[in-house]
Amino acid sequence: MGHPRSRTLATATATLTALVLLTGTPAFADDEDPSAPPGSTTSTAPQEVDSNSPGLKLADGATLAPAKVLDIKSVVEDLGGEERREDTNTDVKFALQAEVLFAKNSPKLNPEANARIKAIAEEAKAQQATNVRVFGFTDNLGSYSHGKKLSRERAEAVHDKMASYLGPEVTYSVRGYSEDYPIADNGSEEGRKKNRRVEVSFPRGAGADTGTAPSGSESQD
Repeated sequence: MGHPRSRTLATATATLTALVLLTGTPAFADDEDPSAPPGSTTSTAPQEVDSNSPGLKLADGATLAPAKVLDIKSVVEDLGGEERREDTNTDVKFALQAEVLFAKNSPKLNPEANARIKAIAEEAKAQQATNVRVFGFTDNLGSYSHGKKLSRERAEAVHDKMASYLGPEVTYSVRGYSEDYPIADNGSEEGRKKNRRVEVSFPRGAGADTGTAPSGSESQD
């Protein structure tokens, strides 16, 4: 992404890298993947294969199994766990811990946040993203309604800064989920710290279908 922290992400000796094979079936928060908020995952359709193609050289009586898409997920986290990047065949997602973006219990961005958000915006530009999702999350301390409000306000703050770098041609989906969809155990402060985050995600490359609002409009439901 062109800034020092991104190079740290790529080269830190404590980098966490995982390759996970996923099926090509789209995942939704209310059925197959309850850990992911609605609209945060995309999938490409499998390529059509001609079962009669002579190049396949199938044995007599053999048939092809249904085609699937195998997505490879790469996860890279910096040394302090403050920033996490996930790459799949279809999407790029960044998760920034709230502590590096905001003061405690505040939706106001701190000075350090600007460089981090700008770096993510540069990656969105490199991917020619026209649809960007900005989702806010909290831990399970305090009331759910307060977490909902705070997570939404923080997502909006990151959205506003992203929009200043990307321009008006990008469509956004901005949501706050309070303590829903944790990525770590809320039973420890270390886990709660990871759950207090803002995620920014977008499709890889140009023209990918994200299921968000039409270009030029903003969805904040």
